[in-house]
Amino acid sequence: MPASASSRSRRTRLISGLSALAALGLTAGFLVATGNEASAATACKVDYSVNQWSTGFTGTVTVTNLGDAIANGWTVGWDFTGNQQVQQGWSATVTQSGQHVTATGPDWAKSLATGATATFGFNASYSGTNAAPAAFTLNGTTCTGSAPPTTTTTTTTTTTTTTTGNPPPPGSHVDNPYAGAKGYVNPDWSSEVTTAAATTGGALGSQMSKVANTSTGVWLDRIAAIAGTDTQRGLRAHLDAALAQATGGTPVVAQFVIYDLPNRDCAALASNGELQVSQDGLSKYKSQYIDPIAAIMADPKYASLRIVAIIEPDSLPNLITNTSMAKCAEAQSSGAYVQGVQYALNKLHAISNVYNYLDIAHSAWLGWDSNLQPAVNLITSTIKGTTAGVNSVDGFISDTANYTPVAEPYLTDPNLTIGGQPLRSATIYQWNPYFDESHYDTAMYNAFVAAGLPSSIGMLIDTSRDGWGGSARPTGASGSTVDAYADSGRIDRRLARGNWCNQSGAGLGQRPTVSPSPHFDAYVWIKPPGESDGSSTSIPNNEGKGFDQMCDPTYHGSQQANGGNLTGALPNAPLSGHWFQDQFAQLVANAYPPVQ
Repeated sequence: MPASASSRSRRTRLISGLSALAALGLTAGFLVATGNEASAATACKVDYSVNQWSTGFTGTVTVTNLGDAIANGWTVGWDFTGNQQVQQGWSATVTQSGQHVTATGPDWAKSLATGATATFGFNASYSGTNAAPAAFTLNGTTCTGSAPPTTTTTTTTTTTTTTTGNPPPPGSHVDNPYAGAKGYVNPDWSSEVTTAAATTGGALGSQMSKVANTSTGVWLDRIAAIAGTDTQRGLRAHLDAALAQATGGTPVVAQFVIYDLPNRDCAALASNGELQVSQDGLSKYKSQYIDPIAAIMADPKYASLRIVAIIEPDSLPNLITNTSMAKCAEAQSSGAYVQGVQYALNKLHAISNVYNYLDIAHSAWLGWDSNLQPAVNLITSTIKGTTAGVNSVDGFISDTANYTPVAEPYLTDPNLTIGGQPLRSATIYQWNPYFDESHYDTAMYNAFVAAGLPSSIGMLIDTSRDGWGGSARPTGASGSTVDAYADSGRIDRRLARGNWCNQSGAGLGQRPTVSPSPHFDAYVWIKPPGESDGSSTSIPNNEGKGFDQMCDPTYHGSQQANGGNLTGALPNAPLSGHWFQDQFAQLVANAYPPVQ
């Protein structure tokens, strides 16, 4: 198996002077009740889709205002015809009375201009049939311009996508590589899952087997991974397998993590790489790593594939927060990270069917104001320094191999006052205003566009391990102090947001999903569930992987790393990237939505 080597240095910082989130939200904002009377719309369009399993479903609603601009709040309404029951929503306040459902936008993002869209989602239960609503309203006006409701039924973890019109010619560069394509299923990882299911047996084993056909990322985490080894297939073999999975003219999208910079993951040990800046690492990275990858991907044989390259997780973010550490300081002073990323972007962007998505860490790392804008500045300047400039990237990815949820449905306003203190001041958040990835990615998208990147850039979220389901999942928030309120309502159950290694209690997150909301190209599974983040004890190896104490469940981290809490890591973990049966069993058992 390719070693995903997804160890992460998750540093938390107490930052003063953070600005409010009044301008932020996913399309039209997150869960905040509006207190203003909504203005009327004269025409509207609604697109409604669901991903469903035997007892529940996730619904996505996109409303387009085709009439007069709305300035004072918007509400979408509809009636179910069966016994569907909404359990929670995001990107709007979704409530239900009988069969009638209303979704109200937040007060601080209450406008909806003519032609503008708002997208929100919800989880619900049902039994029997799950018919789509016959009609929708926007501020009381029936949306007669709505497209026919469509339903995507998911009985396994494979995402089904319906497209209309003629597909673009093979090899052409499309706006969203995931749209109209099916994901490549890594046979090596799928075999691990099938073996785990057979070994486990029973109901849990049955659930495991249903995950085996999910598309996951392939980590090219060392030079040897390009050609392949006795235990793992190489890049060309993966691309050949992806070609074999193409059927009926539907293109296959295959995801590869480019992950071998010199001084890689400079603030951690479990995923330290093979190349060193001081040993001509940058030159080797270019000639022995990137050049062979680009040569294989450029083979005309693979022109019909859509190849997604996830570019160097944690690299540039480390230059924002961790240059006090020697290896990070060397990566910065030598220019190895910036020049290496630019070289990778240049070589891969030149291949028309390759799509570059640059890693931007996650909300619990770069969410503070003192981190977010400097990160945008560094990443933007790096991109603009490439041959193609701002066109060398197709978008960005957050939460790669991490655990931060897409949404915190019960903690929606960082400035909500509890006991005289804003919610973001809770110990778990330490004044970071971004509690989840959708808020954070929306802020990042807006900042990148403001910095000169095209508005067509798309965001990805790695949802492979951010589900946080199971019996401990909360159903609301309450408490008289910010800590009590936050701890009662957060679905992210880590002891500290700086904990990143093999987290106890985590579950599979949302299945790979195409275009879940505007500016988001997809939810993806880049980290293959079941692959370890790092060993819980020191294990001698020839893979260049050290022992990181953040993977030891008995270790208390530093105040800077995780507030001095225990690491929350699972015991008996193997080296990063190796199969970890106990972790996989937990991820499936705690999946949200559940595996059905």
